[in-house]
Amino acid sequence: MVWDAWGIPAGRQPLSAQIRGLLAQVFGVSGDPVARRDEGDVPLRESALTSAQRDGLVAMVGADNVSTDHHDRLRHAGGKSTPDLLRRRAEGSQDAPDAVVFPADHDQVFEVLAYCASHEVAVVPFGGGTSVVGGVDPVRGRFAMLIALDLRRLVGISEVDPISGTATLGAGLTGPQAEELLAAHGLSLGHFPQSFEFASIGGFAATRSSGQASAGYGRFDDMVQRLRIATPMGTLELGRAPASAAGPDLRELFVGSEGTLGVITEVTVRVHPKPETVGHQAWSFPDFATGAAALRAVVQTGAAPTVLRLSDEAETGLNLARSGDIGGNAVSGCLAITTFEGTAAHVAARSAEANALLAAAGGTPLGAAPAEQWEHGRFAAPYMRDALLDVGVLCETLETATTWSNLADLKAKVTAALTDSLTGQGTPPLVMCHISHTYPTGASLYFTIVAKQLDDPIAQWHIAKSAVGDAIVTGGGTITHHHAVGTDHRPWLPAEVGDLGVRVLRAVKKELDPAGILNPGKLI
Repeated sequence: MVWDAWGIPAGRQPLSAQIRGLLAQVFGVSGDPVARRDEGDVPLRESALTSAQRDGLVAMVGADNVSTDHHDRLRHAGGKSTPDLLRRRAEGSQDAPDAVVFPADHDQVFEVLAYCASHEVAVVPFGGGTSVVGGVDPVRGRFAMLIALDLRRLVGISEVDPISGTATLGAGLTGPQAEELLAAHGLSLGHFPQSFEFASIGGFAATRSSGQASAGYGRFDDMVQRLRIATPMGTLELGRAPASAAGPDLRELFVGSEGTLGVITEVTVRVHPKPETVGHQAWSFPDFATGAAALRAVVQTGAAPTVLRLSDEAETGLNLARSGDIGGNAVSGCLAITTFEGTAAHVAARSAEANALLAAAGGTPLGAAPAEQWEHGRFAAPYMRDALLDVGVLCETLETATTWSNLADLKAKVTAALTDSLTGQGTPPLVMCHISHTYPTGASLYFTIVAKQLDDPIAQWHIAKSAVGDAIVTGGGTITHHHAVGTDHRPWLPAEVGDLGVRVLRAVKKELDPAGILNPGKLI
């Protein structure tokens, strides 16, 4: 990806005349982008890598796979949150890893970790670099030296079991790479988060990723069957059967561990045959409460589609402003999207059941076009965020989850916290929300926030983020449903798991990583 924005240059989206007019009306900005710096003009913190340390790393991975190049260091200087990008675009020197190391396999990962532990070198495991919570930022803590451990060479499929429906994937594979390799066997993973195009298999596991098709295929942690993990103290291979009563499931320590306990090098996942057909159907509901009740009815009946999501009134309205009437249909109230994958018979039966439930709950069918339009652009939203940052508009996202009975109350509290915090700073925001993932007992809420940037937009967002984090915790939600903890959510982890729970995690880390080199400042 590019160093100061999401994705690749070909994906950039210029703001339409409609959006520029809306920005001028609401936020008083011109819509004219500010020129970005050339990456060669960005000064980086001087590398602290000594010649002896370089020689030690080269002995393990080869000279071509230890880089102190400005290009490589800059692209490993953090993730892709709005604060990350604002820091990267700011004047002055940028922090960055002292070196980037590219191991070829599990054994090299272990050797590098053992070396770094004995030489007091911090290690930030790096997959696709798509973290939006500070998960791959070069936080040094007490360490004078830090490397990024880039896993892009850990690719390929080492085993496919079509009878059991599993495949063993290298942790460095991106989402598209994994799907391409599986397609050669007539299979699919079906994990499509917004970061799909760039994020890695290991990153999906390390952050408990949840994809847009989770209603049909489950979260990534549901898909994980086995893990191979390198730690400074040795190797762990976890997961022997579809289910086990052999004590606590140690896989759960590493799924969601964010590189703080070990480096996931190989993941065996549940896969399925490529769907024979895909059906699309969009719906309109008069308000968010009616739409949420309809989604709950579908999920609790067991008739959930592969994709099931609901935008609130504000998000539906902005989508209309971006593209005109969605799919040629005038939409009022709230837009819901459903897709169904499988055999033709399965899609027909499941969609008929779900459609009947949604209609009975007050939905108006809009046909396939709005759902197809959403699917076509579902990975493009971060490019719109970048275009807004370019013209002086702050845009950021956050997410949480709670029970169905608490959903409306939590949505109201989060919206109020964001609105009050940013309005109190003189920048009234637009706050939008959608239900992105559903469960029999509850759902996630995904918020997008847009406001005019102040002179210090990082501080502006930090104040709002602190207020909304407190609101989520006191309102009964989880501090993160699928973005992970990183540095951004770490202050609220004790409220999530309790002080004793934090001490348990610290005790595990002390056993696996006694020198504390693995991803300092994240999670724990």
